[in-house]
Amino acid sequence: MFSKFTSILQHAVEALAPSLPLQEDFVYHWKAITHYYIETSDDKAPVTDTNIPSHLEQMLDILIQEENERESGETGPCMEYLLHHKILETLYTLGKADCPPGMKQQVLSFYTKLLGRIRQPLLPHINVHRPVQKLIRLCGEVLTAPTENEEIQFLCIVCAKLKQDPYLVNFFLEVKQDPVLHSYRRQVSSQAAETTLNKSKAGASGSSIPVRESISGKLKEPSASSASDTGQTELTGEPGAATNNETESTEQAAEEPASVNTLNIPSQSEAPANRPNQDYNLVNSLLNLTRSPDGRIVVKACEGLMLLVSLPEPAAAKCLTENTALCELLTERLTVFYKALPQSMDPLDIETVESVNWGLDAYSGKEDTTAFPGKRALISFLSWLDYCDQLIKEAQKTAAVTLARYVRERFFVSVMEPQLMQTSEIGILTSTALLNRLIRQVTSEALLQETIYFILGEQREPETLAGINSYPLRHRLIEHCDHLSDEISIMTLRMFEHLLQKPSEHIIYNLVLRNLEERNYTEYKPPCQEDKDVVENGQIAGAIDLEEDPLFTDLSPGNRLSADWLSASPPQTPDHTKSDGKTEVHKIVNSFLCLVPDEAKSSYHVEGTGYDTYLRDAHRQFREFCAFCTRWEWPGTPKTFEKCRLDAAFFEGHFLKVLFDRMGRILDQPYDVNLQVTSVLSKLSMFPHPHIHEYLLDPYINLAPGCRSLFSVIVRVVGDLMLRIQRIPDFTPKLLQVRKRLLGLDPEDAVIDHSTLLEGVIVLEEFCKELAAIAFVKFHASTTP
Repeated sequence: MFSKFTSILQHAVEALAPSLPLQEDFVYHWKAITHYYIETSDDKAPVTDTNIPSHLEQMLDILIQEENERESGETGPCMEYLLHHKILETLYTLGKADCPPGMKQQVLSFYTKLLGRIRQPLLPHINVHRPVQKLIRLCGEVLTAPTENEEIQFLCIVCAKLKQDPYLVNFFLEVKQDPVLHSYRRQVSSQAAETTLNKSKAGASGSSIPVRESISGKLKEPSASSASDTGQTELTGEPGAATNNETESTEQAAEEPASVNTLNIPSQSEAPANRPNQDYNLVNSLLNLTRSPDGRIVVKACEGLMLLVSLPEPAAAKCLTENTALCELLTERLTVFYKALPQSMDPLDIETVESVNWGLDAYSGKEDTTAFPGKRALISFLSWLDYCDQLIKEAQKTAAVTLARYVRERFFVSVMEPQLMQTSEIGILTSTALLNRLIRQVTSEALLQETIYFILGEQREPETLAGINSYPLRHRLIEHCDHLSDEISIMTLRMFEHLLQKPSEHIIYNLVLRNLEERNYTEYKPPCQEDKDVVENGQIAGAIDLEEDPLFTDLSPGNRLSADWLSASPPQTPDHTKSDGKTEVHKIVNSFLCLVPDEAKSSYHVEGTGYDTYLRDAHRQFREFCAFCTRWEWPGTPKTFEKCRLDAAFFEGHFLKVLFDRMGRILDQPYDVNLQVTSVLSKLSMFPHPHIHEYLLDPYINLAPGCRSLFSVIVRVVGDLMLRIQRIPDFTPKLLQVRKRLLGLDPEDAVIDHSTLLEGVIVLEEFCKELAAIAFVKFHASTTP
């Protein structure tokens, strides 16, 4: 009560007294703080019961006022005094001792406000960055400490200042102390503190005199000779902290007892050669605070780490990844959150849970009307995954690669792979759904690359049938596309579909392109006078004339292209193949549209299901694919036959083999499986590579013996369909009824025979229209300048 009255009285006197020059006023407030330690003997009174907070606030206001009154960048006498007399060093000592109780909070707050409100750069001064570095070491030492809030605010303002001037981070990379010597010094320090405490307790009067004398000794005014540094340090060469730290180490060593030298400490030459030699205490303190039970502190600490990883300084990036526990933090938390998920979860719940952003993880199960078992754990996992992704996205390039590789090795391979390789169907389904969600969520280039390498491996040489199991996880996932469980097949196919839409050339090359590079799926016949490729009716020798084939003779007018589409196509010429090797697009489009026989078609009975409905969607998707494929510099035309190794045995690759096998069974598979298979194949057809276009969308290529293409697979399916149609009475009415049911236009009460076959026919018809639209859009894009 008395101290509060004194404070009020002091404010009244200051208000009535004539104003002093700023420097005198500043010195007055600082001396008022130092006199407190010299004159006061009560160590137990909290700092809030003293005038210290008020004096510190006044000092800060004076510094801000002084800066506002001067030109930008000019240092005033008050700031010179603060730097010259090492006031920040003294405040650090008081904060470390926390004398009086709560002083550490006041010191942290003063540092934070000083760095945040003063516009001129302070950190380059040795008498600023040195005490700042020391104060950083005190942060995060104790979790749930009463100073946690002030600690994180102080650390974040330091991070923000480093973001403004990244080169300053070199001041905060310290030479790492020898762990044996460091632990010994801590032990000696704790013993000395205990001895001092015992002596102070034994004193008859002034129990705080020993402690106070040690502090007041720091408060004596330095002589002119000892205070030669004005704060204007020269920043010659790299502004590293080695010189400063060597000085500090020398001072610390001088304070140690002589018995330290008697320790059997290995010399530096005896230490391991690869041992890290730097400390990044700013990162270490933030990492400690990420373990706080207070969510707000954790978010702030994560923000600080994100600022630090984005600094462009190579030395800081290397120190951050090699000498701190940041990599371990990312992977350990991913592992903890992943293992906290239920063993069995509905894939639909995993896929449809709302988008999660890190730092906004404020889920309340009581207020959620769409809650499901494990939602809380799933949101926590996805939230931390988003943080890892954003951190790596913002990180300096080499740091990003190192962090992403660590996530792959310590989380993907160690934790996720065993779950994906298990034999339990429930476990496979859940882990694949989580992998699918992870693929959708990852956006950083480095983490995406490591995710792809984890799923597909890094192989780029052509596949062989005997070597498809060279990368076990890739082989297992592709096999799951043709799993006995339809749910697992659908989920794995969906995962590959999302993977194909990611902007990485390695995905499509590893899955498809590496097997098409040599074009050995074709049978090349050199042109000669006796055996011309071009004949009078425009057909290539040996190619199937689909319009004369008995499978495709009965064509209704609605099946052919309209006049508008034909006018957009190139004019018909006697040559079936253009000089650039492209088959005329109208023939390709008609080939796909005419594949399904008229009696097996039902779309023309329902409005809005024509071929043209696919054009707009195909154009949009193709534009999206071209957007990220442009930088891969793919050729515009196929590789010439003269440069191809046509004699090499052709294998379409494990991925296309499974898809073609699935496509061949389209009449006997569930409707949902067929939709997913055709969806993946249409995505593959979208890629603007000439070999993919030729192999998947050109019906007129001469296939080598024993090879199959997408078109040839569909032709075989249609041949099987025409035989089976004859055995089903009232086939066309039933087909139309199934289509209406799928569109929701007909009740599902009536039981229809052969529903799986009929649904397969409908998917086949729609898929052929989609392929025709893709072929037309790709041709139109290639001819448009």
